[in-house]
Amino acid sequence: MTLAYNPLDPEHIRDPYPRYQALREADPVHRSDLFQGWVLTRHADVVVVLRDPSFSVDRSQMDLIRNSPLPPVGEEFRGLSESLKRVLMFLDPPDHTRIRGLVVKAFTPRVVESRRERTRQIVDDLLDAAALQGEVDWIRDIAYPLPVIVIAEILGVPAGKRAVFKRWSEEIGVLLDPFVTPEAFERGMKSAVEMQQFFFEIFADRRARPRDDLVSALVAVKEQGEMLSESELFATCALLLGAGHQTTTNLLGNALWALAENPDERRRLQAHPELIDSAVEEFLRHNSPVQVTARVATGDYRIDGKRIEKGDFVILAFGAANRDPAVFREPDRLDLGRDPNPHVSFGQGIHFCLGAPLARMEAQIALDTLLRRFPAFEVSCETPQWKPTVVSRGLASLPIALIG
Repeated sequence: MTLAYNPLDPEHIRDPYPRYQALREADPVHRSDLFQGWVLTRHADVVVVLRDPSFSVDRSQMDLIRNSPLPPVGEEFRGLSESLKRVLMFLDPPDHTRIRGLVVKAFTPRVVESRRERTRQIVDDLLDAAALQGEVDWIRDIAYPLPVIVIAEILGVPAGKRAVFKRWSEEIGVLLDPFVTPEAFERGMKSAVEMQQFFFEIFADRRARPRDDLVSALVAVKEQGEMLSESELFATCALLLGAGHQTTTNLLGNALWALAENPDERRRLQAHPELIDSAVEEFLRHNSPVQVTARVATGDYRIDGKRIEKGDFVILAFGAANRDPAVFREPDRLDLGRDPNPHVSFGQGIHFCLGAPLARMEAQIALDTLLRRFPAFEVSCETPQWKPTVVSRGLASLPIALIG
């Protein structure tokens, strides 16, 4: 095995964990020529950087982005590009502090919890519809539509827009990957323009006629005279739709494949459904739906004797950190009762995932409902197809048979 971090390698796409282990043991602060920066694979190093506010999330500072072979943003996308710079995951303080402080006043734990029974109904409806088909694909029929429907309803998006929301989410989500093709970049930007125009109309409507939905709450929220601008409102809605949808879809697919590969743990969960909360945390750790995130060093640092200079690109490998034996006993083993489980799949520090409670709730309900209603379900493939993505890890499809 070549000791280099290359997430585009087909072997890495199939199973990244042997290479993560090799890097963590031999070169945990790894200089990557491909990414023109550093790759951190130990849990302790990843946590330190996540919690250090002097490492920036501003992608415009990254040489990999500045030197991208993608075409320059055209005039028709200029306004959109400025709006997308207001996405929370790409903002440092003080902008991040101000915007997140306003958003969390609207997107509260109560909002998420109030959707629990409705989420259960959506899962039942999706399973009912899937059971009528001859062939069921867990990704296409359950894991993909569920988070779109849930977040669309929370935001207050009309049901008739769900199909186009799914397309927008998929095409915009590709923009998170550093090696997106020019064609995919163009499609993603066009979808983002369509979504921006749609949301600007919704914002105007909710200002005139507020409703009991998240968009109305975001439009109305204020603190000490501060309110979210149109660009900030759109960036927040785009983040909740795009990043949240992709992450939850990956989590649901990875979890079901883990159960198929670990029949003893599947039987354990079926015998003890009260383990569902810790099971979801273990699915998040064992095969993280987000494999990497990135930072830029704003000063000079030394980690493990390596000098990281100001301006250097730093990749934080969540997938590797989540299997660090210094933190997790038998890290390659799926243990649905693992406690404690300090995984980093949702990040840490000020950029901890805003939608984590919603993703957890959706996964708990979807997996618990499947196991309860179709306890003998079978996965109908031996080798799944993983999506060839860098930032995220998820299945392109997962055919199953729903057996009661």
